[in-house]
Amino acid sequence: MSTATRIIAVRHGETAWNVDTRIQGQLDVDLNAHGQWQAQRVADALADEEIDAIYASDLRRAHSTACAIAERAANPEARQVQLAIGLRERGFGIFEGLTYAQIATEWPEASRRWRQRDPEFAPEGGETLVQLRQRVAHTVTELASRHLGEQIVLVAHGGIMDALYRLATQQDISAPRTWDLGNASINRLLWTPESLTLVGWGDTRHLDDASLDEISA
Repeated sequence: MSTATRIIAVRHGETAWNVDTRIQGQLDVDLNAHGQWQAQRVADALADEEIDAIYASDLRRAHSTACAIAERAANPEARQVQLAIGLRERGFGIFEGLTYAQIATEWPEASRRWRQRDPEFAPEGGETLVQLRQRVAHTVTELASRHLGEQIVLVAHGGIMDALYRLATQQDISAPRTWDLGNASINRLLWTPESLTLVGWGDTRHLDDASLDEISA
């Protein structure tokens, strides 16, 4: 295990835009009251874990969730959240700020390509799934390689969690998703210089209420 890094990947708590099925992308939306509660619950669940570092997207919904985890961290060195822009949500360009229904009405063909997970499709000003996968693969390698033999927490977004799952299970980018991406869910992976492996996924036992699940926003 001295040549492996244990990863706890956490999706941020709920936001008002999650509830509204509104695409957030890289817009800086913060947690709602329920999301703040979820952040405290995931912090409680991880309080006894051996955590050596906490990294988070610089978007407030992820950073706020990470700060709650950091406050409960047993290791003083893990109480300072380190921001990683590579953990930002997928860029959705002109889709950002709109609901799924609005996108389907205003850009039906673009909506179809998005929903069908066309690997080369990007909303104007946004990222393709190929670009997202490359960014996530590079970021997890960069961060995990700093902590061989240790355990780190990555706090990010639905699209990042989806990419991590696909990388760890070698799922095709365009394959339909059959796994959960719940708010404040706990997901576990093992990184080595040779591979990324899935250990556990979608743990929400620390939450009393069902988490909102979304495509990638």
